[in-house]
Amino acid sequence: MSEKIDNNEEQHEAIVETGVHNFSKEEEWVKPEDPLLLERLEWFKDQKLGLMMHWGPYSQLGLVESWALSDDDGNWSRDDINWTDDMEEFKRQYFDLNRTFNPVRLQPDVWAELAADNGFRYFLFTTKHHDGFCMWDTHTTDYRVTGPDTPFHTHKYADICRELFDAFRAKGLAISAYFSKADWHTPYYWAPGMERGRHMWRGPSYDPEKYPWLWEKFVDFTHEQIMELLTKYGRIDCLWLDAGWVREGRSGQDIRLGEVVERARRTQPWLLAADRTVGGPYENIVTPEQTIPERPMNIPWESCITMGTSFSFRYEDTYKTPRQLAHILLEVVAKGGNLALNVGPQPDGRLPEGAIRSMKGLGAWLKENGEGIYGTRVCEPAFTGEWAFTRKDTTGYAFRLYRSEAETVSRQLVIPYPGDVSRIELIGTEEALEFERTTDGWAVTLPETALSEKAPITHAFRMVTR
Repeated sequence: MSEKIDNNEEQHEAIVETGVHNFSKEEEWVKPEDPLLLERLEWFKDQKLGLMMHWGPYSQLGLVESWALSDDDGNWSRDDINWTDDMEEFKRQYFDLNRTFNPVRLQPDVWAELAADNGFRYFLFTTKHHDGFCMWDTHTTDYRVTGPDTPFHTHKYADICRELFDAFRAKGLAISAYFSKADWHTPYYWAPGMERGRHMWRGPSYDPEKYPWLWEKFVDFTHEQIMELLTKYGRIDCLWLDAGWVREGRSGQDIRLGEVVERARRTQPWLLAADRTVGGPYENIVTPEQTIPERPMNIPWESCITMGTSFSFRYEDTYKTPRQLAHILLEVVAKGGNLALNVGPQPDGRLPEGAIRSMKGLGAWLKENGEGIYGTRVCEPAFTGEWAFTRKDTTGYAFRLYRSEAETVSRQLVIPYPGDVSRIELIGTEEALEFERTTDGWAVTLPETALSEKAPITHAFRMVTR
């Protein structure tokens, strides 16, 4: 292996560690000049909650999506591969999963209705992960859900992206299309017989600077796929790009992203781009993964966090409770972000029952408390762990978080809000509360109707500012 490849691997590791992307710093964000894009970013900041889905043939194995194909990522991604030690055979098995992918129990309208009824405002779907399998009717490769080798290709919902995008739009949700810039199936990226031999990594199997004609084929292939999605699948609100190591100035992997995004904006001028970890003019939205920033960020950002333990479907997974989900959402929103809450559908086309229960529990909480979530902005002190704050115009919202049902609920609370208020109401009862200023904030007394044996997920207060 050449010294250049060694150095590039170190750079790749800095971007993604054990499959989790780092996120760009606030000062790296570039404010768009286009007034329409600025308007759309304000729209995006209003949405607060998106439903993210990682889904593909890999759901049949219950393994992490794609990553086990990369030999350099095998130390963390292959823990559950216990039926073979032959990784070349495993790769063949993985790439052949399209031959058995047949999610005949898929019901796009049911998914969309579930999301709409439970407070989700946009839908973020994996059109293609790093493994290269396309969940739309692309004409660039047979490695697709409508391909002749995929049994689902004869089903009425075979063009999964079209069916899902149409169903979610019909319920009023915006569409964000996940697309991996890397593709480990196409011979234009992982070309056989090149410098790396059989030992693969996240990047191409060759040096693009030594084989510019081959890299140019990959660029054309990638542009054609992106343009299919952005011209044939209706309105797309955001192009959400993964594989941050594929970028200008890094190991020769320039796919000329700006060229294809600007081309797409000729027909979809509202299109936002989230070119993860790259910075610059096409990372309009910054995307922390499985984490929440320590402090508020005054840029458009979105934490993608799993409802279970994995982005892709995992057998017998454990799902976060509605209490946990509401608290995660509150911390994200209080710090100025959106939450893209991920669920991995089952290989048969259903959503896991545990995930559905958690979504409905979160939805019930949002039906009562959503006014302090949607359309809000950062309000100091933002998030203290025990309290979360948001604001909308001249109204502030304070949420007291209870970590478990067993937590003691005090009838007297001090809301640690530093600003002036003229009225405080308890959301859900619409009761105006008596209050007085203290050195630590505003002291209020909960009414008897707000007390119960078990601690609620939150107590929420509406504070009208003077």
